[in-house]
Formats: sequence, C-alpha cells, structure tokens
Amino acid sequence: MAVKIRLKRLGAKRAPFYRVVVADSRYPRDGRFIEEIGTYNPMTNPNTIDIDADLAKKWLANGAQPTDTVKVLLKKIDVIK
Repeated sequence: MAVKIRLKRLGAKRAPFYRVVVADSRYPRDGRFIEEIGTYNPMTNPNTIDIDADLAKKWLANGAQPTDTVKVLLKKIDVIK
C-alpha cells in the first residue's frame, strides 16, 4: 500500500480550504483517507498552516510520501528540512 500525505480540497468555488490527510494513493483526492493531520488555508493573509508536527513525523517515519505541495508546507513549519 503506497501511503501519501496530501491535500483534500474543501470550501466553495474560488474559496479553497484544504485538509492535510494521510491516504492510500489509489483513492481519489477527496475520497477515503486514513488520518487527518492538519489544515491549510491559502485565503488568509498570510496563509494559515496548522499541521500536527508529531503526527507528520510519525507518518514520515512509517514511510508515507508527501506530495510536492505538502512537502513545501512541512518545510515551512520545520518538520522536514
């Protein structure tokens, strides 16, 4: 099972809000997920990033691969270097 840390889109049209989730890569973007580890709101100024660092580190240690966007978010909150 290939596990990814990725964004799940919520919110209205032209007003996105994202949840950072751990999901099997075979499931759809907004479909089933294993665990929610945080949120990301690009509509605020500055962008709001609220990710549980301990959960993110746990999933990374277990082999979960972050997507490119999530990797940038994790770097901003100093979870990965």
